[in-house]
Amino acid sequence: MKSKKLIIAAMFIASAVRGGAQSLPYQNPNLTAEQRAEDLLKRLTLEEKTRLMMNGSPAIPRLGIPQFEWWNEALHGIGRNGFATVYPITTCMAASWDETLLEQVFTTVSDEARVKAQQAKRNGEIKRYQSLSFWTPNINIFRDPRWGRGQETYGEDPYLTEKMGIAVVRGLQGPDDAKYRKLLACAKHFAVHSGPEWNRHSFNIENLPARDLWETYLPAFKALVQKAGVAEVMCAYQRIDGEPCCGNTRYEQQILRDEWGFKGMIVSDCGAIGDFWQKGKHEVSKDAASASAKAVLSGTDVECGANYKRLPEAVKAGYVNEADIDICVKRLLKARFELGDFDADELVEWTKIPESIVACEAHKKLALDMARKGTVLLQNKNGLLPVDRKATEKIVVMGPNANDSVMMWGNYSGYPTRTITILQGIRRKAGNVKYIQGCQLTKNEVENSRYSMIKSPDGQKGMKATYWNNTNMEGEPVTTAYMREPINLSNGGATVFAPGVNLEKFSARYEGLFTPDQDETLTLSIGCDDKARVILDGDTVINRWKSRQRIDYQQVKRNFKAGKTYTIQIDYVQENDMAAIQFDLTKKTTPTKEQLLAETGDAETVIFVGGISPRLEGEEMKVDEPGFRGGDRVSIELPQVQRDLMAMLHEAGKKVIFVNCSGGAMGLVPESQHCDAIIQAWYGGEQGGDAVADIIFGDYNPSGKLPITFYKSADQLPDFEDYRMAGRTYRYFHGEPLFPFGHGLSYSTFSYGSPKYDIKNGILTIDITNTGTRDGEDVAQVYIRNTADPDGPIKTLREYKRVALKAGECGNVSIELPRERFEVWDTKTNTMRVVPGTYEIMVGNSSADNSLKKIKVKIK
Repeated sequence: MKSKKLIIAAMFIASAVRGGAQSLPYQNPNLTAEQRAEDLLKRLTLEEKTRLMMNGSPAIPRLGIPQFEWWNEALHGIGRNGFATVYPITTCMAASWDETLLEQVFTTVSDEARVKAQQAKRNGEIKRYQSLSFWTPNINIFRDPRWGRGQETYGEDPYLTEKMGIAVVRGLQGPDDAKYRKLLACAKHFAVHSGPEWNRHSFNIENLPARDLWETYLPAFKALVQKAGVAEVMCAYQRIDGEPCCGNTRYEQQILRDEWGFKGMIVSDCGAIGDFWQKGKHEVSKDAASASAKAVLSGTDVECGANYKRLPEAVKAGYVNEADIDICVKRLLKARFELGDFDADELVEWTKIPESIVACEAHKKLALDMARKGTVLLQNKNGLLPVDRKATEKIVVMGPNANDSVMMWGNYSGYPTRTITILQGIRRKAGNVKYIQGCQLTKNEVENSRYSMIKSPDGQKGMKATYWNNTNMEGEPVTTAYMREPINLSNGGATVFAPGVNLEKFSARYEGLFTPDQDETLTLSIGCDDKARVILDGDTVINRWKSRQRIDYQQVKRNFKAGKTYTIQIDYVQENDMAAIQFDLTKKTTPTKEQLLAETGDAETVIFVGGISPRLEGEEMKVDEPGFRGGDRVSIELPQVQRDLMAMLHEAGKKVIFVNCSGGAMGLVPESQHCDAIIQAWYGGEQGGDAVADIIFGDYNPSGKLPITFYKSADQLPDFEDYRMAGRTYRYFHGEPLFPFGHGLSYSTFSYGSPKYDIKNGILTIDITNTGTRDGEDVAQVYIRNTADPDGPIKTLREYKRVALKAGECGNVSIELPRERFEVWDTKTNTMRVVPGTYEIMVGNSSADNSLKKIKVKIK
């Protein structure tokens, strides 16, 4: 209560100051943000400055400084802050190759963010995920498909990532000519980061070739700083050449600030400063005070964590001067003034956005548009797709992802007001087609959840969750919530279980009432780290009440009688490090081949919806499944049980349409043989089910293009921990991919003429003809190669353009390709520049050589 009173007092003082005479310079909205920050800085004590430098920045009532939270998420929609529009996962949006649409998406995201920030302000307390600084976009290069967080990126290509990242920043931060910034966007993770997840707190990248650094890993960051004016950059966990990224003077000071002129803020990844000194991690500092000093001196302005509490001690010890801290504090104050955080709402245009826009129908329509454009048709043998609606009685839907709504959300998601699963999308088009689960993602089992039959003690859907910020379930709960889906929570990526709940040292109780409608034997399943127990009708049926126990899974079967009401209680305690809990109540069976074929009956076509799931791939996860490690994948092949099932269906004479759900590339060699059609659906967001159905039944002509290479297997790749680009991505991979970067089929066909290049005006022109019978869109992709550089990329994307053509129409397409697009690595000067010489220009609708038309030009 004391904390809330201080917040309200600060808001009262700030309101009084805003409403009265402007007596101090920092209170004057007519001064620049720079001038106001300079004035306010002088009035702060060292302890107050320190508090402002941590992600949960408390109010300072004596100066009218309101509370602020730097840590908010908006990877593909507002994350972890109640209901919001959930757009497709990032790789899906990258597959649209449509930065104009992407900027529209993130303009709606910033609208919803401003509304939620206003709601939190009115409530008198701003919790995590409720403020105006958003740690997105992730512009790391998806260099290896095994990386579980690759789904958060815009693919493997630096230029496509740059274009998409700029669009995100512009959508979030608002127009350049606005008086106040709409939000603060953040380019992450700087620099050279793309897994592995299991060792990122101790991993050191050594001897990275300068070419790879400047040609692949840094261009998107430079572009977002210099072209988009991104407000924040987040430093990564790992070390580069022995120095942690968040304490790396070369990267933060010399490159980011001195060479690129970045004037914004650098924020740490969550817990990254603690990695400097904690045993078993980087261990480059002796304690929190010296680690904090190292980070500040390198230029890290805000810490996500609690080490910066020791900065006063670091000053006293002589590790850092207060003047060094002032540099950081001035930057963060300036950013808050640019948001209008200290000014009256009537002065800030973004505070007037109506609450009705949150998760509104217009935003849902945009989510559908993006899911349609980002869904990629990989294979379509004999034109099986689109499916004739008249033949829907001969269709069966099968597969573990068909009716999974949570899978559709991807990671770092918000909570949609409704989700259209792929099964629901198909049924909305084709009626009540039959569904057979067939298997789980990795096991030859079928689990039918009974969780939807559980109600809370007060009659709400699902189980009631009560949280305490202690490990004893004592005192006043910090919050309550309702778990309407089977419980699946973790603090991976420093994620709290619910707003206001600690990351560590907390406890929870989940309560529900279950009334079965038939007699049956069901399985209660629990997975957790640290303590948990499952209590059924007062009896403890699963007991994991041991301290510091690693994540593990236990199950117990019990007989249930129809009509009887059973009480289910789960107690959970988190003590240190990893926090995780999963719970479900299921009916488990193992179907035989004969049973599955009997269930499919005389169906001619099976739509198999499989792949993997955010439950298996993601950020620093603990997954007890073969083929997965720490959120990453050990191999990229589809789980064997799914392979076997589709092979069985093929051998039985069924036509198989495989809808693959994953955040990254999959090795689908057998599937390309056993399946007539393959659709890459990614994690399609709340409207993804309708998008897939629209494509299957021909209501939308697919146009998505892969932003990553689909290899045949991980055997084609170098070691995961090798950050050199040799042998990776379409730019350096000399093998034969299964599906190349830029690939994506349509129900139309497109023919490309010979390109012409006007060197003087920097314009490329090419005739493109829709040779099909349907109107459609294609993405014209322009690649270049420096013919005098045998060690350079095989080809590298330098521009692209979406082209809409009616059936039979020929369009003369103009694409801007100015001289600066020919910037490459100069081996003589070890710099990126336009090297005069002969270049090959390649134009087509994928990166595959046989789809490209080529010309050579001389650049002076």
